[in-house]
Amino acid sequence: MPSKNTICLWFDGTAEEAAQFYARTFPDSTVGAILRAPADYPSGKQGDVLTVEFTVMGIPCLGLNGGPAFKHSEAFSFQVATDTQEETDRLWHAIIDNGGQASECGWCKDKWGLSWQITPRVLTTAMANPDRAVAKRVFEAMMQMSKIDIAAIEAAQKG
Repeated sequence: MPSKNTICLWFDGTAEEAAQFYARTFPDSTVGAILRAPADYPSGKQGDVLTVEFTVMGIPCLGLNGGPAFKHSEAFSFQVATDTQEETDRLWHAIIDNGGQASECGWCKDKWGLSWQITPRVLTTAMANPDRAVAKRVFEAMMQMSKIDIAAIEAAQKG
């Protein structure tokens, strides 16, 4: 049974490629049904991929090949909680090394323009520390980072 709520992501003809990448890269991710055009249409041909159902880390998504009219922005992102530096590095580099680009504070963008926050759990826990001096040190350390460095976050926690 289809999910009642599905995230629809707009692509310019590359929905299937993106879905395949996400399924290879992130745990609990799969590619499902692919709907192809049953006939030629004004901006495409019979057989072109119209939509791709996929799941990213358990979240149901629909990739819509809507054309070049709309682009992704940082107003929407997937936040991925990681447990180790190895996991953080693997996911970060999978995105960056596949045509993506690094940003700041754990953010990066994939080659399709979709934003990702690769966020170690230790960072979110440390930022919520009731000792505001600890949280401030962690925040200031994070603000100097592109990819999050867990050892540096832990050092900032300790002071």
